[in-house]
Amino acid sequence: MFTGIVECMGKVVEFASLDTSAAGGNGASLTIAGAKQILDDCHLGDSISINGTCLTVTEFTDDTFKVGVAPETLSRTNLGQLRKGDPVNLERALAAGHRFGGHFVQGHIDATAEIIEITPDANSVWYKLRVTDPKLMPYIIPKGFIAMDGTSLTVCDVNDDEAWFTIMMIAYTQTHVIMPTKKVGDLVNIEVDMLGKYVEKVTTSILRGAEEGSSTTSYIEKIVQRVLEKGSSK
Repeated sequence: MFTGIVECMGKVVEFASLDTSAAGGNGASLTIAGAKQILDDCHLGDSISINGTCLTVTEFTDDTFKVGVAPETLSRTNLGQLRKGDPVNLERALAAGHRFGGHFVQGHIDATAEIIEITPDANSVWYKLRVTDPKLMPYIIPKGFIAMDGTSLTVCDVNDDEAWFTIMMIAYTQTHVIMPTKKVGDLVNIEVDMLGKYVEKVTTSILRGAEEGSSTTSYIEKIVQRVLEKGSSK
């Protein structure tokens, strides 16, 4: 679990499409440098978010670390486009007892979005993006959360018909994430708010049950009854 508050920016040392080393596991791998700030408590097997993607550390030094990248991850993210020297957003998994400054981010990228407009506004910047998978639009709502390359941001405008949305980035954030290095036409990783997915799953199950003959009211009553029974048994 992550928060979408980027801790530091690292740089790609190498993207290997076939890494035959023990740490590479005979698959694709990414090696990142400039990560000393987040490696002081690192262990093999730890999770680190790279551009919003939860990945497992397979090798590390004081300043660098390596992760394996599965084919599924490459197909859903922009990680396969990374080249030596490219900056990346980095965040360690959330530690218990720490302040939660962003929103619930799993590090499970849903798709990418293409930047279609960049518009300065005083010291802030507007970004307009088109989602590559329009099926995600129901989960993108005005003033809702979205993670873009691992950065927790607030959605501003939404157009479901044309599958685009906007965000505004303040000056401070611009200096601490990789978004300002992007240009029109570039892709960013997006993860929609997972709470919306859970709500849809639950409500869909309730409605399906109603269609099959058991009313929504009776379904809810059963849930309430179970809660009351558990409470009375304590």
